[in-house]
Amino acid sequence: MSKPSDMVQGTLDMLLLKILALEPMNGLSDGSLYPALHKLEQAGWITAEWMTSVKGRGAKYYSLTRLGRRQLEKEADNWGRLSNAISRVIKLKEA
Repeated sequence: MSKPSDMVQGTLDMLLLKILALEPMNGLSDGSLYPALHKLEQAGWITAEWMTSVKGRGAKYYSLTRLGRRQLEKEADNWGRLSNAISRVIKLKEA
């Protein structure tokens, strides 16, 4: 059985991929996201590029790759199946 932290990590990956699918981003301030972003970049699911921010400073912008879009679809499908299965079990009536 997976550890709860494995499920949370997989969920974080999926959520980050979805957010970056909407638009490239910078200015992510939570330091705990950087290891997750680095992992996604190492997997080839996102790219990072230094650009000038709206404030005129250098900023690292993250965006989704084609491979990342495919991974997002797979993660979203897996999440849907898992959440449906959990929901069905939770709704079972006791005998």
